[in-house]
Amino acid sequence: MVSAARSFARRRLLTTAAALTGAAFLGGTAHAAETRKGAWPAQFPLPNGFQPEGITIGAAPFAYFGSLANGDIYRAALATGSGAVISKGLGAEHPTVGLKIGRHGRLFLSGGASGELRTVDARSGEIEKVYAVGGTFVNDVVLTPDAAWFTETYKAVLYKLVLGRHGAPVAVENLPLSGDWVQGDGFTANGIERTPDGSALLVVNVVAGGGGLMRVDPRSGTARAVDLGTAKLPNGDGLLLLGRTLYAVQQAQNAIDVFRLNAAGTKGTAIARITDPRFRIPTTAAVWGDRIYLPNARFDVEQPTPDTDYDAVAVHRV
Repeated sequence: MVSAARSFARRRLLTTAAALTGAAFLGGTAHAAETRKGAWPAQFPLPNGFQPEGITIGAAPFAYFGSLANGDIYRAALATGSGAVISKGLGAEHPTVGLKIGRHGRLFLSGGASGELRTVDARSGEIEKVYAVGGTFVNDVVLTPDAAWFTETYKAVLYKLVLGRHGAPVAVENLPLSGDWVQGDGFTANGIERTPDGSALLVVNVVAGGGGLMRVDPRSGTARAVDLGTAKLPNGDGLLLLGRTLYAVQQAQNAIDVFRLNAAGTKGTAIARITDPRFRIPTTAAVWGDRIYLPNARFDVEQPTPDTDYDAVAVHRV
């Protein structure tokens, strides 16, 4: 159930707090609370009780957020911070965790504990199709030219939603993970991105080596650990790649760790850590201009209610 999965996530966040002192210290620290007068809002509210987790921003200055509570999609204008629910979810058993918007206006949603992938027309809000993949927790998603790739938290597998003409979904395929992949007894895979050269996928594995990145061959499923030096991602969640700069949200640490990758994504160097007093366990990140936007998931709230407040914040790119 969604509530059980959410409780597990909170338990993991709280029990891993002890690992924070052992997490790698990244060379630079950027505090990004200051904003220019007259600028677009650097913080804006989301609906009370919404329980946000994922965020995506497309070719226009609008951010889309998914709800863990019921699967709703909320769209906010970055220029004003105002917004509205544009797609109703399927209910409490069908959360929206990660999400991405394609260039043809289609949203790709990870269904969490429902074991679903879903697609939504971002213009009409209509749920186009639901794919029951038999997953235990479909977590995050990244788009490539020919597919939407989804992580599975409790199984050593990725789900590939093959895309055809105009980005339309065609079929779902499973890609078993092998090589250096370590599947823990519980929560393992989380965020996903592409390598800078587009040849492979990068997947957060919070178990292997104390938490880090795996580079996955999208043809064979062979995973190899990315060399991040002494840096660890024990609380790694959403990933955001901008050129060769990778932003990895460390949710329970209220931080974003920033790495400079080589083109193939086999090696990364820690270059900065972004912190901000407005962070309340951010989970995922998306970019517009010189800003990175994140939803505050507030996983430290043990029992969210319809009145629990949520918001999104923006920080400057490194």
